[in-house]
Amino acid sequence: MISVTRFQPEGKLLHTVENKRILEDPALMAEAYAQGTTLEAQALVCDNEHNLIVDLPCGRGIIPRIEGALGIADGSTRDIALISKVNKAVCFKIIDISHTTDGTPFYILSRRLAQEECMANYIAHLEPGSVIPARVTHLEPFGSFVDVGCGIPSLIPIDAISVSRISHPNDRFYNGQDIFVIIKSVENGRICLSHKELLGTWEQNAMRFKIGETVGGIIRSVESYGIFIELAPNLAGLAEPKENVKPGQAASVYIKAIIPDKMKIKLIIVDVFDNTNFPSKMHYFINDGKIDTWIYSTENSEKSIITKF
Repeated sequence: MISVTRFQPEGKLLHTVENKRILEDPALMAEAYAQGTTLEAQALVCDNEHNLIVDLPCGRGIIPRIEGALGIADGSTRDIALISKVNKAVCFKIIDISHTTDGTPFYILSRRLAQEECMANYIAHLEPGSVIPARVTHLEPFGSFVDVGCGIPSLIPIDAISVSRISHPNDRFYNGQDIFVIIKSVENGRICLSHKELLGTWEQNAMRFKIGETVGGIIRSVESYGIFIELAPNLAGLAEPKENVKPGQAASVYIKAIIPDKMKIKLIIVDVFDNTNFPSKMHYFINDGKIDTWIYSTENSEKSIITKF
């Protein structure tokens, strides 16, 4: 029996041995059709009627517009969602097989059915606090859109990406990046996400640094009383004012003091320079399971930062 892992962000199946084996063999494609197996291939073209033409090694494939995504039929999903899939992996189920006049197999495919199954058998069973994998699909000033399974989109608002404030999600993510997210709610098919709770508490992050070290950071905010410098996505320190410094620049900083009770790190700027680095790899303290309560603040801190799911 054919068995392909399902309910992952689109692109995860594309290069797997089993997925490639099925796409290359008409007999296995027929078996996948009979079993309702979800497969993946690359979308080559979105035609003038917004049908997706799919690259299949063993024949021709098409995803009719109405089968292109959940919500296309009722207008809740716009056609741009189909256009944006060109040259990317798409998941699908086979809903019909015929042959062209020269005997080439012709497959009618449905991405919508794969998404419906993902919603019913995966997304609908997630609870607030569930930690799941996701893939960044595009970035807007207000947040990051991610694929939580079979191309089903959801949004991480910019203020939920990290504790350290950023000016744009591209300060933290890039398109195609595999990340983890935490479910805030699932209501009427709408999925609300967060991310910052997975990047560690103040104490967990501060333990990675020592007084007397000189380390790298990113300048996030320049105020009259000092300069906030991000040492990690969920940890920032404060340095004294300095001229010719602006947000987004990189800095090397000397750690003068770490004060857990006040959740403060005092820094001295050693050097400032333009930041040409790609967003760094995310360090996750949590990447699976379920969270009921997340407490960022330290035990004796006057300031309390808590998320309850």
